[in-house]
Amino acid sequence: MEAVLAKYENQINVFSEFLEDLPDVDEPVWILGACYDLKTKKPELLSDVRSRLWFTYRKKFSPIGGTGPSSDAGWGCMLRCGQMILAQALVSRHLGRDWRWDAEKRQPKEYHRILHCFLDKKDSCYSIHQMAQMGVGEGKSVGEWYGPNTVAQVLKKLALFDDWNTLAVYVSMDNTVVIEDIKKQCKQPGRESRSRAGPCGQGEVPASGQSCSEAQGKTLNLQSQRPLDWRPLLLVIPLRMGINSINPVYIQAFKECFKMPQSCGVLGGKPNLAYYFIGFIDDELIYLDPHTTQQAVDTDSGSAVDDQSYHCQRTPHRMKITSLDPSVALGFFCKSEEDFDSWCDLVQQELLKKRNLRMFELVEKHPSHWPPFVPPTKPEVQTTGAEFIESPDKLFESEEEFEILNV
Repeated sequence: MEAVLAKYENQINVFSEFLEDLPDVDEPVWILGACYDLKTKKPELLSDVRSRLWFTYRKKFSPIGGTGPSSDAGWGCMLRCGQMILAQALVSRHLGRDWRWDAEKRQPKEYHRILHCFLDKKDSCYSIHQMAQMGVGEGKSVGEWYGPNTVAQVLKKLALFDDWNTLAVYVSMDNTVVIEDIKKQCKQPGRESRSRAGPCGQGEVPASGQSCSEAQGKTLNLQSQRPLDWRPLLLVIPLRMGINSINPVYIQAFKECFKMPQSCGVLGGKPNLAYYFIGFIDDELIYLDPHTTQQAVDTDSGSAVDDQSYHCQRTPHRMKITSLDPSVALGFFCKSEEDFDSWCDLVQQELLKKRNLRMFELVEKHPSHWPPFVPPTKPEVQTTGAEFIESPDKLFESEEEFEILNV
């Protein structure tokens, strides 16, 4: 009965109320880089919002760390928002920004793999279990509330253990985005050259009469000539846009961020109330609210997920931009280097050249007074108290198991 009521609760306040409740203005609605005219594109707008993965409080999952809480109600809202911004990056990476969820249609296997990454289980790579226990290394006890910057640091660390998505998570510091550092983190040697190993350990088989050192030198020279792969980038920019409330001088630039095609949303909210902001209309922000407690979804590895509760089919909430707490984290997803270069151009044109007071700085070179930038790497010891999996691939024993997801 409880499960039935929970499912019913998720279906009430359907999107028709959202349409009736929208302000009567001529301003367009912007959702994660997409623009909608309410007079002509209402169904498309609703489908877009409904398609975002929605993570909320859950209850009755396995205790975190074996003896910890079995619900994150009351403390996990920022972690859930962190899951949502990361899930949006993964959906854009594998399915594209134009992908739409339809409860009546079969979903691609990539969609189910993404969803498996966030299930409330200790071996899901971005579960509440993994995030809460990784947060211990950031000075947060399990059950303690997080801020936008802390959850961004947790996502950056967890992404190192995710070999399927190969996502680079860059979190800016001191309100400064460094182009040189991002390209160093995102550019990696081609997978083929890394995976091939010859007798000399470098992928090159020595020719007759050739020494290993000569063969290795030849391989390194060839690798230096190959173009480097670009790891898809989730760029997170933690900011404080005021002291006790948002400074009005930042509002227009803040809204411009939602217009960028690379927009992945914003982490923020009010004191001790975290929301995932996905767009705006006029002077109001549109957000997904994690403050609904649902039953944890129990599913076997490799099986299809009952995904109804992972899409918000009720009225998306709105709030005045001026009510926003000044501590936020902007999110952007750049699938390719060209995508990132385009984002840099947009920032220069729309945020830096047109504003007297900048939200953040974008610089070409690593500041000389900063410590050297070292791209984060997967540590040798793969545990911080949580049990990490090497890759979401481990959730599925074979490609055949994916086929049941399409039934």
